[in-house]
Order: sequence, then structure tokens, then C-alpha cells
Amino acid sequence: MAIPLRIFANWDIEESEMTWNVIMTLMLMTSVYHVFAANFILSQRSSTGTMAVQDRQQVLNIAENMLNRKFSADAPNEKWLTDVTEFHYFVGIVKQKVYLSAILDLYDRRIVSYVIRDRNNNALVFDTVDEATRLNPKAHPLLHSDRGFQYTNRAFHSKLAAAGITQSMSRVAKCIDNGPMEGFWGILKRERYYGKRFTDKEALVKMIEDYIDYYNNKRLQRDLEVLTPVEKHEIYLQDA
Repeated sequence: MAIPLRIFANWDIEESEMTWNVIMTLMLMTSVYHVFAANFILSQRSSTGTMAVQDRQQVLNIAENMLNRKFSADAPNEKWLTDVTEFHYFVGIVKQKVYLSAILDLYDRRIVSYVIRDRNNNALVFDTVDEATRLNPKAHPLLHSDRGFQYTNRAFHSKLAAAGITQSMSRVAKCIDNGPMEGFWGILKRERYYGKRFTDKEALVKMIEDYIDYYNNKRLQRDLEVLTPVEKHEIYLQDA
């Protein structure tokens, strides 16, 4: 006998890493279920696997993959990528987490903005965009992300639209659609994080901040004609 799955309205959806696909997979395992999350309702009333989805679009904004793996740009602030990654540190034997949200420019590969917080929530991502637009007030780029809960939030879509930013999203389970952003996470963690044990938050945050400064201003990149991201950016501005 199938057991109904219930997720109530007071479930903290911002803190959950449960994706839409995971929810759907779990619900397909039951013959009768009701899911209450925030202000949307999913319901199924048969054992055939047919689902009725009510008001999903009132909560989720799923953008097309406008980037379509075209990982080059003709100018700065034309195409931005964004994502969130997780780091660990230890207090005694207790593992703690910090989250890094960043935006990467596809022309010069510079980190446009970043935010480090203890919680992976909407504010983490929203503030990253706010900082990017503050630093680049005339920018109206394409912004590409995965389908994380912050990016599918309709408030986030409205924020981008108000700033003149076009939203793009990876396809389901296609990490390569956001390849250069994933690549930056790999570079940062391989060069400064893997194989090390951080025992306080301050040291971990300082490592991240110092590395981003190094990456933008000192780390030469072969794909940028042996320039740093900031050098590539400044040369474009001089020639414009």
C-alpha cells in the first residue's frame, strides 16, 4: 500500500536542496499524494502516473536555454553565468558550511560579483545580482544559471526584468550547459581548497576572497591570450 507524501506549507523551501525533479520522482512513487509547498499545490489522484499540476507557473519561472552553450561573447557584460557552490569548515568535529554565489562574465572570464553567506537562500542570489548591477549600472546581459530554486523564483525573474537582464537556464541534468561557471568552481577548489581542512569560518572566507582577487587580477589565462580577466576587460574598454 502506497503511503501518501505530504510536505506542508511551513516547509522551508529556501533551505531545501530538494529540486523539482526529486519532488516529482518521490510523488510518482505514491498512488495518492498532496504536496503543499509555499503557495503551490501538486495533486495526483490515480495510480496511473498521470499528474495534474496546479498553479506551478504561479510560483516557478522556467526560462529557455537562451545561451545554448555559446560560451563566447563579443564584449564585456554581454553574457553572464551564475551559480552557488558550497564549502565546509570544522569546529571541532562538527562540519559547518558557507555558500559562495558568483557571477562570471563570458567575455573576459572575470568574476563580476560574489557573495558569501552561511545560508543558501534567495537573499544570497538576489544580493549577488544587486552587486553586479551596482558595479555595472549600464549592463543588460543575458544571465544564465541552472534551475536552482532561487533562479526559478518569480521574484528573481521580476528583479532581472526590472534591470533589463534576460534570463537563461540550463536544461535538466545538463551541468555542461553552465560549463565555464562549473569550471571556475573546479579551479578555485583545486588550487586552494581540496586537500585542506579549514577549522574556522574566517580563514575559509578569507581564502575565497583572496583567491577571487588573485583570479581576477593576477592569474594569467591562456584562453585570454595570456592575460588576466581584468587586463582583458581593461583592454576592451581602452579600444572601445
